[in-house]
Amino acid sequence: MSLFSFPKDVRILRRSDFRKVYDDGFRFSSPYFAAFCLKAPEQEIGPKIGFTVTKALGKAVYRNRMKRRLREAVRLHLRALPASWMIVMNGRKALLDAEFPSIEREVKRLFAQCENS
Repeated sequence: MSLFSFPKDVRILRRSDFRKVYDDGFRFSSPYFAAFCLKAPEQEIGPKIGFTVTKALGKAVYRNRMKRRLREAVRLHLRALPASWMIVMNGRKALLDAEFPSIEREVKRLFAQCENS
């Protein structure tokens, strides 16, 4: 995995995988996102991350911006996440106006929580 990439094999793309994380994982709350985390021991290729933003938070332009900001914060700190984790991040409205370093701080806090679990 390149230092500056967010490859497709790191993303959660199938509805069944999202459902599995929601149903079996634990919840992590932050002012900028809610994250559902599931430790999947059968995974050897690395962590998996999915991003969602509900339509109630605004038009597609705003929802896509929220996902881009989350994706970039995760990409920068992905190496800190142990390989066995699947995480789904649901953006919140505060994500639009937040300063990027605070988003990064919350992502690091989430990854530290996963590492210690």
